[in-house]
Amino acid sequence: MFVTEVNSHREHIIELDKAGTHLKYFSQKQDVVLIKNLLLSVQGRWEKLVQKSVERGRLLDDARKRAKQFHETFNKLMEWLDESEKTLDSEVEIANDPDKIKTQLAQHKEFQKSLGSKHSVYDTTSRTGRALKDKTSLQDDHQKLDDMLCELRDKWDTVCGKSVERQNKLEEALLFSGQFTDALQALIDWLYKVEPQLAEDQPVHGDIDLVLNLIDNHKVFQKEMGKRTVSVQALKRSARELIENTHDDSSWVKVQMQELSTRWETVCNLSVSKQARLEQALCQAEEFHSTVHILLEWLAEAEQSLRFHGSLPDEEETLQGLIEQHKEFMKKLEEKRVSLNKATSMGEAIISICHPDSITTIKHWNTIIKARFEEVQAWARQHQQRLNVALKELLATQELLETLLKWLQWAEANISNKDTEPLPQEIEEIKTLIAEHQVFMEEMTRKQPDVDKITKTHKRKAAVEPPIQSQIPVLDKGRTGSMYPTNFPLPKTKNPRVNLLVTKWQHVWLLALDRRRKLNDALDRLEELKEFANFDFDVWRKRYMRWMNHKKSRVMDFFRRIDKDQDGKVTRQEFIEGILSSKFPTSRLEMSAVADIFDRDESNNGLLSK
Repeated sequence: MFVTEVNSHREHIIELDKAGTHLKYFSQKQDVVLIKNLLLSVQGRWEKLVQKSVERGRLLDDARKRAKQFHETFNKLMEWLDESEKTLDSEVEIANDPDKIKTQLAQHKEFQKSLGSKHSVYDTTSRTGRALKDKTSLQDDHQKLDDMLCELRDKWDTVCGKSVERQNKLEEALLFSGQFTDALQALIDWLYKVEPQLAEDQPVHGDIDLVLNLIDNHKVFQKEMGKRTVSVQALKRSARELIENTHDDSSWVKVQMQELSTRWETVCNLSVSKQARLEQALCQAEEFHSTVHILLEWLAEAEQSLRFHGSLPDEEETLQGLIEQHKEFMKKLEEKRVSLNKATSMGEAIISICHPDSITTIKHWNTIIKARFEEVQAWARQHQQRLNVALKELLATQELLETLLKWLQWAEANISNKDTEPLPQEIEEIKTLIAEHQVFMEEMTRKQPDVDKITKTHKRKAAVEPPIQSQIPVLDKGRTGSMYPTNFPLPKTKNPRVNLLVTKWQHVWLLALDRRRKLNDALDRLEELKEFANFDFDVWRKRYMRWMNHKKSRVMDFFRRIDKDQDGKVTRQEFIEGILSSKFPTSRLEMSAVADIFDRDESNNGLLSK
């Protein structure tokens, strides 16, 4: 249903791509880039979604096949075991006639062959069920699979036990029916058949699951052997009776009984030996399993801490502490290499003597722990490099910080000393001072990126971050200069030296601006004084009248406009401010001179008549 829903949006993606392609041909250049990026983003996410949906479908299909295969095999095997158990339960009668007993014994041997052929199916089904149980993520599935495996194991043990019991009863009946030779031969044949399975060269080592299966099988064999002990004792009694009561040559009986005793003792010894080898194999498998999983758990925790360690601190002491901690971690990692070598060596040792069915599993675990260790080692080296780079950058930043603070201290003292000196009254000397100050401000501008870098490195992120902009004033090359709004808060950091740098930088910057303003004002005044020395009122009046005519205005209208109280007079200051605010290009010195000329014809009371 989900895949169908995804595919239903395919037409929308195609239409969107067509519309975007069409828009690109009729849009501005900057919009073309934006549309192209949006289309690429949508297409990338669409392809990722389709790929993930296909991958999930494949995983679900694979899981369904595995589950179906297990359930079908389980159900078929359980049906066969149920039928076999019913058959064994129904065959309770044992004939009295030796020939019929032999026939029943032959039939039962055929059944045992069939049971033996099902052993591989039983092992495979059990392995598949355990693999599914280990991979499942649902608790209900885990419990259900565990119950199914227990049911299968119990049913298998029950059928095997009943089969052995039936075999023993038939052999005993054959013996009691007087068929000593047949019963003896049947028992010797069984001993010859099981002896190779107990041989010392038969591999019993492997992974823990395989060894546990071999132990379960051996327990079934030991139960069967225990039940056959009764048959052996009965045969020995019959042999003694036969030797004592017969007058014929009974040497063949002694030979057969000697062979039986030898074979029985050999099988008993081999059984005990195999039990010991299985216990040793189990200890080795458990140790290997424990060592591998403890190492994998430690590697998983180590990788988690390396991959999600968060941002690095800005304090040197804290960073040095992290570096020391990481050195300790690297030591532990090297110590874990001993565990890795131990686990791989154990794996190789098991492979050299293990059961063929376990070779792939042991190799798989060896490959996994090697790959995981190398992966964690790579993460550790990467984090170590990151810590060293961070410390190097932090030390360089601190050195730069101290250098800037020393320079600002010198700059503050230099500007303060120059401000105490009187300004020259010559234009060229003022221009020289302005040029020198401009060089200083350009030097300060060149140092500004370093200050930005330091404050950006140490700046703490606010809960709600303001629009991204530099917190350091930008020095331009103009005459007036500008700075960010004075009510904007200065960036606060955890480092007091950085806060001192920001405060000192702003202070020196304001001193530099004030010094530039003073020099520019002095230059403007000297230039105005130079121009005022050659002031001609008639020239100014004609220029002013042309400006008034151009504006289609009259002088009397201008006077009425600046005469706020309508008494027919304006003050000298009102006259000067009115002319200056009228946008007429003139200086305050020129206006003072014009006002002086008006004052000559008045009563010197500070008022100018219209």
